[in-house]
Amino acid sequence: MKSSILWFRQDLRLDDNPALEAALQTGQSIIPVYIVEPDMHDWTPGAASQWWLHHSLLALQQSLRARGSDLLILKGSAQQQIQQLCNHTSSRHVFWNRCYEPHAIQRDRQIKKSLQENDIEAHSFNGSLLTEPWQGLKKDNTPYRVFTPFWKAMQRNGINMYRFKAPEKIPAMTAIDMKNSASDIDSLQLLPQIPWDTGFHKLWQPGESGANTNLDIFLDDAALHYPEERDVPGIKGTSCLSPHLHFGEISPWKIWQALQAWSSSNTSAGSIKATEAFLRQLGWRDFAHQLLYHFPHTADKPLDERFEKFPWKRNYKKQLRRWQKGLTGIPIVDAGMRELWQTGTMHNRVRMITASLLTKNMLIPWQEGAKWFWDTLVDADLANNSMGWQWTAGSGADAAPFFRIFNPIRQGERFDTKGHYVRHWLPELKALPDKWIHHPWEAPEEVLQQAHVTLGKNYPIPIVDLSESRQRALSIWNEIKVHR
Repeated sequence: MKSSILWFRQDLRLDDNPALEAALQTGQSIIPVYIVEPDMHDWTPGAASQWWLHHSLLALQQSLRARGSDLLILKGSAQQQIQQLCNHTSSRHVFWNRCYEPHAIQRDRQIKKSLQENDIEAHSFNGSLLTEPWQGLKKDNTPYRVFTPFWKAMQRNGINMYRFKAPEKIPAMTAIDMKNSASDIDSLQLLPQIPWDTGFHKLWQPGESGANTNLDIFLDDAALHYPEERDVPGIKGTSCLSPHLHFGEISPWKIWQALQAWSSSNTSAGSIKATEAFLRQLGWRDFAHQLLYHFPHTADKPLDERFEKFPWKRNYKKQLRRWQKGLTGIPIVDAGMRELWQTGTMHNRVRMITASLLTKNMLIPWQEGAKWFWDTLVDADLANNSMGWQWTAGSGADAAPFFRIFNPIRQGERFDTKGHYVRHWLPELKALPDKWIHHPWEAPEEVLQQAHVTLGKNYPIPIVDLSESRQRALSIWNEIKVHR
């Protein structure tokens, strides 16, 4: 029986998988393969992402085996491995869903060209975005650099919803010559040797089943109050779907249609508002990918050229390390950094607060923060991570103006009013009254003593003076903003 190769990448699911559907339509047996490539670029997945990948591959393998198939794991150059697999199996068709990172685009073009030169058909599809990055351009065929008009155009142009139910059976080859040279998932050594991932297991269930469970929980428990509660870090007011989306364990179309169906069947007045607020976040995700596609340098360089010469601090290793460890002495920032280390995630509101402190109060380059998030987030996504950091630093598209500097005290008092979030991640401050929980350095000495807090010993003195550092940042901005 003739066979086709199905190359899995950031689409680790069987539902809504355009490449899988197209491969099935050939009527041939299918060889599902995942290829682990050597470190050939600067954005090799970080430790938290590798943890997720390990468990997601196991889940995909189990789903394939339940349908009479299996997952072939190969290591090495994707171009060489696919060509060798085609030679071994006489396959003349290779199917995959597109990736949009700059290095992936270049790699895939080379692979497609090489396959075609060897009379092998290469078929690629959109398996992860609502719209392709080259669609939805402005009238002058340039990309949007502001989200709101991009979002309006996206809605105006319409979104082609794709739905494909996972097959009950997948025709598989009975034997593959390369099986002897294949790897098993454990041999990839994606899991940490030091067990820092204990908290991950309690919070996450990687894989397609886990993604569907999180979507159901969100619709049942949090969707209705999403507009009000998504900014409150002390409660579960978000969907927790971002890592599932990044690894392609659930499609954006499925989420979109599920939200619309939920809204239609929900009689609550706020359901329409909640649906629009959440779908807008899916639009931001597409916007991030469009930016990275059209401005690939923004993964590590500012979109706003004025920031090329921004006078960032130079000797900052010790301060950076304190920020990474959650020892800045700013409670809501430290809580977020410790949440990140223990769980592989951080509440989005707190991500903005921690990023603002690093880039504007501490004057440490945003690239350092982006690298740390890349290594520690289970939902580390190059497009979203780059856009988010440049947004906060003021150097990106639709960016928060540089002079918008988050005040972590006011942010904490507004979004963590009772200090539940801070007390959970900073137990050393749990006895502080609500009045002082977000700025303990201003608390009277007797209050600190009663709460068993000794600044400089069991909790740090603030790493910067928030007022002075804000004024310093604004002064620098006034100097560079006139240069175009």
